[in-house]
Amino acid sequence: MRKLPRLAAPLLLGAVAFSSPALAGSAEGKFQVKLLATGVLPDGGVDKIKSIDSGLATKLAGMGVSDVDAKANDNVVPTLAVEYFFSKAVSVETICCFTQHHVGGAADLAGTRLVDHVLILPATLTGKFHLETGGPIKPYVGAGPALFLVFDEKPGAGAQALGVDRVKMSNSLGLALQGGFDLALGKSGYGVSLDAKKYFIKPTASFYADGAKVLETRHDLDPWVVSAGLSYRF
Repeated sequence: MRKLPRLAAPLLLGAVAFSSPALAGSAEGKFQVKLLATGVLPDGGVDKIKSIDSGLATKLAGMGVSDVDAKANDNVVPTLAVEYFFSKAVSVETICCFTQHHVGGAADLAGTRLVDHVLILPATLTGKFHLETGGPIKPYVGAGPALFLVFDEKPGAGAQALGVDRVKMSNSLGLALQGGFDLALGKSGYGVSLDAKKYFIKPTASFYADGAKVLETRHDLDPWVVSAGLSYRF
């Protein structure tokens, strides 16, 4: 198991759920699991410079940098979603995935990396309302809280060039809005799902040099998270 990449965990859990003979499929079952391919499309731009050390400001000015901004890269990861139906119309859903990003400089810092190798667990719980269409396609909308847990962040080359030797991004609580549809493939419980979420998350990044905080920025992470894959209801 140690040889498996961390991002393979959702695939492994999903394979177990989809292959278990003890879980009899039903298009009206209380539980549904989804194994999805997910595109994570964040913004990452600097919403606010909360503090900056005078020495760093002078260094930036000397480099001709008039502003500090950023852009986070996109990523594609496997995702496992688990859903419980209270009724035909109302359910609650949570997702499991890890997504890795770097936060690169924009504007005068274009092409640089301010934060490298940020690993994010987007812990999300949404309440969903399903619309009855009389056919196999069931659209839904949803909303709920999201907690972005951040791990293993490192200063990127752009930050290191400014003397930064450590960076810390905060865990952040925000909101997720959701929409999509499930398409049942007969009455066996199998189906196809398409889902889109818009997150509103503003984490803070703190940059340190020799133990002293030299820069603190708040970021509009605000990713779109778009998923498509297979579902199984039982």
